[in-house]
Amino acid sequence: MTRMIVPDGAASAELSVSKHRTFDSPRVSLALRRFAWFVLVYNVLVILWGGMVRATGSGAGCGDQWPLCAGAAIPQSPQFHTLVEFTHRLMSGGALILILTLLVWTWLAARKGHLARWTAAIALVLVLNEALLGALLVTVAAHSASPVRGVFLFSCHLTNTLLLVAALALTAEFLSNVHFRATTALRHGGLLFPTLGILATLLVGVSGSLVALGETMYPSSSLLEAVRQDFSPAAPVLLRLRWIHPASAFLAGAFIAWLLVQSFRRSAPSKMRGLGTAVFSTLIAQYLIGVFDVLWQQPTWLQILHLLGANVFWIFLVLLTENYCLVEKSPA
Repeated sequence: MTRMIVPDGAASAELSVSKHRTFDSPRVSLALRRFAWFVLVYNVLVILWGGMVRATGSGAGCGDQWPLCAGAAIPQSPQFHTLVEFTHRLMSGGALILILTLLVWTWLAARKGHLARWTAAIALVLVLNEALLGALLVTVAAHSASPVRGVFLFSCHLTNTLLLVAALALTAEFLSNVHFRATTALRHGGLLFPTLGILATLLVGVSGSLVALGETMYPSSSLLEAVRQDFSPAAPVLLRLRWIHPASAFLAGAFIAWLLVQSFRRSAPSKMRGLGTAVFSTLIAQYLIGVFDVLWQQPTWLQILHLLGANVFWIFLVLLTENYCLVEKSPA
């Protein structure tokens, strides 16, 4: 039997690399990784169908009852608005089942301490909260005399939705990184601005959806009339809040520009540069769609396209921020 003699330093380096590569359990299979991305895509489709519910005015399609629809578990001879709303409820129930499956599978497959476990658990909490907020929108807001209560619940619902998408995107990202992450650490002193930037971007998404809701509920015949409504003290609260969207977009834009600069630096990893390119491309597309959305008085198909772009942009931005904030330390 022939023995191979390896220098001590080389053996130490080989052992260190081996530990780093085997931190992730081999049971985190390709099937689980693909399933995690599928769950993310499915939830984006649920969000898009929710946009259809709002854009077509089908929010009351099942009446003010939840979880029943028009007084029945399965509505009989449903009209168009009932069919749209009921389909959204079915899709939301499917999302809950998928996320619960993802959580159980991830906890069985990933080793203790793997961040995917925690982001999957957060996703389950958020999807349960999503159901609660949806029920409150149907039951409480429908009987409330104050429109402010409905706007507040709608804003909470949208914020929860974006956080859910972020949690699912991070879960898929953490599971997809084969070498993740025996030596991961938070970037020292570099978290304040990214945190503020993500919060500002959340506000952009929520305020943008409020703008779309206001246009659906109180349509204007021209762009000039819409501008007059913004500054009219007699205008509904939804219309008087529209200024928040461009203001928050300006603040978020400053953060995104800074993050893009970081991603395009020569020392940045190739993955960060790729995500930076994706963020920049979807941002430009969103601005262009937004301009046409305003000029064409928000046709339904363009609202849905704008909503899709917003979700894709949000996913890329979350992943880029995560890649900036989490850094790899050299193995000990």
